[in-house]
Amino acid sequence: MAAEFSFDVVSTFDRQEVLNAIDQVRRELVTRFDLKDSGSTIELDDKVIKLASASELTLDSVRDLLLGKAVRRKLSPKIFDYGEVEEAAKGTVRQTVKLRQGLSPELAREIVKIVRDRCPKLKAQIQGDAVRVTGKVKDDLQAAMNAVREAEQSKDWAIPVQFDNYR
Repeated sequence: MAAEFSFDVVSTFDRQEVLNAIDQVRRELVTRFDLKDSGSTIELDDKVIKLASASELTLDSVRDLLLGKAVRRKLSPKIFDYGEVEEAAKGTVRQTVKLRQGLSPELAREIVKIVRDRCPKLKAQIQGDAVRVTGKVKDDLQAAMNAVREAEQSKDWAIPVQFDNYR
């Protein structure tokens, strides 16, 4: 029995949790005293969140509110890529926040290199925006997962990584 075990290294987030966090922020913008009449808004497009407010101070409050609601919903703060604060009409400000998902080709190559260096018995392949790691021994796969987790924390990657399809 020469069974092959595998897992995928991915970077994803639950879109429904992002929607829920944004909905909570909208409700709090209407009820919170310091943000009630500030004209602050938050909108979600396909992969971009648009923040708008009367001043940079209230925009910071909305951004902190979004971050707090997202963390409570078990979303990593690393999925948010904050753009520049821009001046808008009538003295207001706005900011776009891109949602990061998927491994970049450079990061995927780095993960493959880490797995090959630390666990030479395993095979690592880049498959689109994920990395598939295969091997015959589950303990080696666990060691590869730990190596990737350590690298994520020590090198402070810009995106969170998860392990998927562990078979």
